Amino acid sequence: MNGQTLLDRLDVSEIRGRLTPDAAMSKITWFQVGGPADILFSPADEDDLANFLRVLPADIPVLVVGIGSNLLVRDGGIEGVVIRLSGRGFGQVKDLGGNRLYAGAATPDKRLAAAALEAGLGGFEFYHGIPGAIGGALRMNAGANGTETTDRVVEVHALDRQGNRHVLSHDDMGYSYRHSQASKDLIFTGAVFEGEPAERADIQKAMDEVQHHRETVQPIREKTGGSTFKNPLPHSSWKLIDEAGMRGYRVGGAEMSEMHCNFMLNTGDAAAHDLETLGETVRAKVHANCGIVLEWEIKRLGRFEPHREVKSSV
Repeated sequence: MNGQTLLDRLDVSEIRGRLTPDAAMSKITWFQVGGPADILFSPADEDDLANFLRVLPADIPVLVVGIGSNLLVRDGGIEGVVIRLSGRGFGQVKDLGGNRLYAGAATPDKRLAAAALEAGLGGFEFYHGIPGAIGGALRMNAGANGTETTDRVVEVHALDRQGNRHVLSHDDMGYSYRHSQASKDLIFTGAVFEGEPAERADIQKAMDEVQHHRETVQPIREKTGGSTFKNPLPHSSWKLIDEAGMRGYRVGGAEMSEMHCNFMLNTGDAAAHDLETLGETVRAKVHANCGIVLEWEIKRLGRFEPHREVKSSV
């Protein structure tokens, strides 16, 4: 079923957001690869999203994406509806007082760090170096520089597949390293965070250090998805990849960065198939070299093209 045919099935007469059939996912992901989504929906606000979910038939798959920084969409595209929260409807940050901030799920991580600086709240500096949005940070317990999302979250606001609202406590989220136990069917719309009073000069210094570190050790100006694999604690993925001789290794237009070999790059003409094949080749080499199985941190989504499936290597 193509996107327009699917869209014709839906009663969207009361929907205020933007619905785009056969939307090119390569335009909204940092890797700039992948096939189209059957439908891309950008809701106007939380009420609009709730109304859309209520009228969406249960048999149509739903997938939520953020700014596409750690997302690899396969070449066959994505079945069903992809929801991408807009900055206008879901990108607000509010100072709630009492050392607390509310941030919408589409808020860039760096914007929350900046808002915390304005409010004189420490503990958010790590977000300054994470190239994602708050929705993804909530889902995967994003972290850097010794701090994780779990250290700052008080409660999370969400909608379920039927459009019902939920408020989850910190304990409900069940956070662990790069993981939460919240239901995959929940769509996060925002969260309340708590920081610690700090001098703005100290906060700014810490943010500058985060930015300097990122610029000097990571290929931030390339077509990349950030860290490719989770660190298998207490090890560092980049060291295991380097020791396996995979720094700079290429498959087609995909390459493990010479600068930081846990970053996978689209050097200009890679397909999603090249990137996923490269990742699985790296996993196989690392496992053969040291017996450790690397786990993907980049989210791989969508359909393979016919006869182009990439199978897990370990």
